[in-house]
Amino acid sequence: MKLTRKPRTDGSVELSVTVPQGQADAVQAAFDRLLAQLGESGEETYTVEMVLPDMTPGKVLRGARGLSDLTQAQLADTLGIHKSNLSEMERDKRPIGKDMARRLGKALGMDYKVFL
Repeated sequence: MKLTRKPRTDGSVELSVTVPQGQADAVQAAFDRLLAQLGESGEETYTVEMVLPDMTPGKVLRGARGLSDLTQAQLADTLGIHKSNLSEMERDKRPIGKDMARRLGKALGMDYKVFL
């Protein structure tokens, strides 16, 4: 998932979110619910985990790889790891450490923190 924030001159912030195509409707529905709740109080804040409770580092990795149009083998070669290790990370069977998150971020052109 990629999030872009763009400040506006009217004091608001324009948000842009890039997600895998198959999750677009679910993410839109989550944002609609969030905005409806914010409209009631104007001060509520929600974490990504609250809005997208089933989003795991592995799902983020798989989606980011798909958006970059890379196969597991291609990304694994770029990272210098075996593709089975990448597959295990995508299935949340292998943790993604800080160093690997940084390498993934660089390879996929994303902030490494989304993989932690």
